[in-house]
Amino acid sequence: MSEMTDTDTRPRTEWDVPEWRDFALCRVTDPEAFFPETGENGRPAKRVCAGCEVREACLAEALAHDERFGIWGGLTAAERRKHYPKRHR
Repeated sequence: MSEMTDTDTRPRTEWDVPEWRDFALCRVTDPEAFFPETGENGRPAKRVCAGCEVREACLAEALAHDERFGIWGGLTAAERRKHYPKRHR
């Protein structure tokens, strides 16, 4: 697939625009680190998240979709529930 230049005239599509996941450090990390078993330490994943430029977008995604498992944006599911409790309607 070739890259567009300034002279390309085709309209940009959603497929042309990179999303936050394209820049996430977890893409090059063992995914199992982000879903530790009960009693396992999640610190290795949290260290990856700490240096990730899209940490806030990742956390926002987890909150928006009520992710109940895994480490997203540097927080475990329990930490997300504690710091960002659901609002009652």
